[in-house]
Amino acid sequence: MKLPRIDIDIGKIAHNIQQLKKLYGSKGIQITGVTKVIGGNPLIASILVKKDIKILADSRIENIVKMRKAGVQAKYLLLRTPALSQVEEVVIYTDISLNSELIVLKELSKYAIRNQIIHKVVLMVELGDLREGIMPLEINNTVKEVLLLKGLSLIGIGSNLACFGGIGPDASKMSKLSSIAIHLEKKFKIKLTIISGGNSANYHWFKSSKNVGRINNLRLGESIFLGREALCRKPIPKLFTDIFTLVVEVIESKIKPSKPYGKVFQNANGKIKKFKKKGLMNRAILAIGGQDVDVSGITPRQNIDILGGSSDHIVIDNTKLNLKVGDTVEFDLNYSALLRVLNSSYITKNTINFNECKSVLQSS
Repeated sequence: MKLPRIDIDIGKIAHNIQQLKKLYGSKGIQITGVTKVIGGNPLIASILVKKDIKILADSRIENIVKMRKAGVQAKYLLLRTPALSQVEEVVIYTDISLNSELIVLKELSKYAIRNQIIHKVVLMVELGDLREGIMPLEINNTVKEVLLLKGLSLIGIGSNLACFGGIGPDASKMSKLSSIAIHLEKKFKIKLTIISGGNSANYHWFKSSKNVGRINNLRLGESIFLGREALCRKPIPKLFTDIFTLVVEVIESKIKPSKPYGKVFQNANGKIKKFKKKGLMNRAILAIGGQDVDVSGITPRQNIDILGGSSDHIVIDNTKLNLKVGDTVEFDLNYSALLRVLNSSYITKNTINFNECKSVLQSS
């Protein structure tokens, strides 16, 4: 099979979904499956749907179109707040969108009316991470305006934490979101069906909370596909953390100096690197680079050390293993690395363990 490739264990994905639904469902929280990391892969998306994930969320319209055309039957949510330039596509291809700008909501209304569609919206509330979101003091005015827009249905509010600013979704933040939901329902005499508290970073809040308040939805990607929470990147009990294996080929293996020689300037990544002088070293080059993977986000399963990389190459210390040209190296990936790999057209996607997947699906 063509290299480099990423092996994807479908059976382990099905298992993780089953366990997460059971975990969060114990306190009345439903899961929205985030598909951006898998590039909208229809086969993987269909596993989420078969495991009774009702809503699939993606930040790219192109991925949503891909899944729709492949016949994946789900409600689709646009994860990134819409750009003005794409509002008609949002209305046509998605069922729900997360929003924070009134000017965009007005355009969504215009195109929803034009296409005779009722488009559902969730308003994002700023709780401190300082990415998208309406400031709490402004939420009343925004809701008042949205309720007047034809073609739109306000179905909920949400928050995003632990992304841009790394601010954790603690009890105080979630209580604030619950209070805002209760306030809006009472003030405007409406019913909000989705109160989306966040993402895979909400695990510790969930585990430590006896009462989750009005929070009834989380948008999960990292927990499903990497089996861990997104605050400290610790594994979640009973989940697989080795679903994905990056397999890369050795294309050069030679004895060379450990330190580059000559006048030093910036390297291909715009950095001036420092190297320790260790004498001659067995060095190998792998056929993958920064164009396809976040090199800082991969961990070798074999006994090698990554020395660095450029756009198309990774250089490793090959002293301990003495790998030859044509040998392969396997890596685990963090979320950033996985996102780039699965969205690269140059890496073969190889799905495995269909039979195991079927047994997991049948047991649910």
